[in-house]
Amino acid sequence: MSNRQIWCAIMLVLYAALWAWLAIDPLDRQAWMLENALVVMATLILITTRKILPLSTASYTMIFVFMCMHAIGAHFTYSLVPYDETIRSMTGVSLGAVLDTHRNQYDRWVHFCYGLMLVLPLREMLMLHAGVRGFWSYFLPLDLVVSSSLFYELLEWGAAVVYGGDLGVAFLGTQGDEWDAQRDMAAAGLGALITICLVWAGNRAYGSDMTLAWFKRIGR
Repeated sequence: MSNRQIWCAIMLVLYAALWAWLAIDPLDRQAWMLENALVVMATLILITTRKILPLSTASYTMIFVFMCMHAIGAHFTYSLVPYDETIRSMTGVSLGAVLDTHRNQYDRWVHFCYGLMLVLPLREMLMLHAGVRGFWSYFLPLDLVVSSSLFYELLEWGAAVVYGGDLGVAFLGTQGDEWDAQRDMAAAGLGALITICLVWAGNRAYGSDMTLAWFKRIGR
């Protein structure tokens, strides 16, 4: 096995262990099941398409980090992740006080990381399977992040309408913010914009597209 294959196998084992541990006693079992429905499908797709969809090590690492963050959010429900209490117990500093907010910001942070960490894998998929190049290889992944964020917000709204009650509120996670969906989409878009600008700057400094260099290296 190559070093890349070993690292990917390690990430898969670590994620499976974290997911299984957090699945034992989630705060809200029904909300946890809703949060993990798409995750299970995505994980199976990544595993079964690893040969025809050979993403770079950086992309797989970003996906791994994002999935771990989502697993934590699903365990506690996003609006109740005790990140502030954890930071305060470790440092004596309240992040909520520093940011002057009483809202649990974990869900907003994960939406930001959705764009920050998944726009590169999306770019690689588009370049490998759709032959996207040039300007469109930077714009279309950004567009997909924002449009998929919109789709997910609609999915959350639909689930909240169907299930209603405490389950609907827990899954929707607006915390009383009527602009929550728009702010989540903006956070994802900002994260994607940051990464795509860094990719563009890196390619400029490298003198060519590093993704194309990766495809050439693996014979694609």
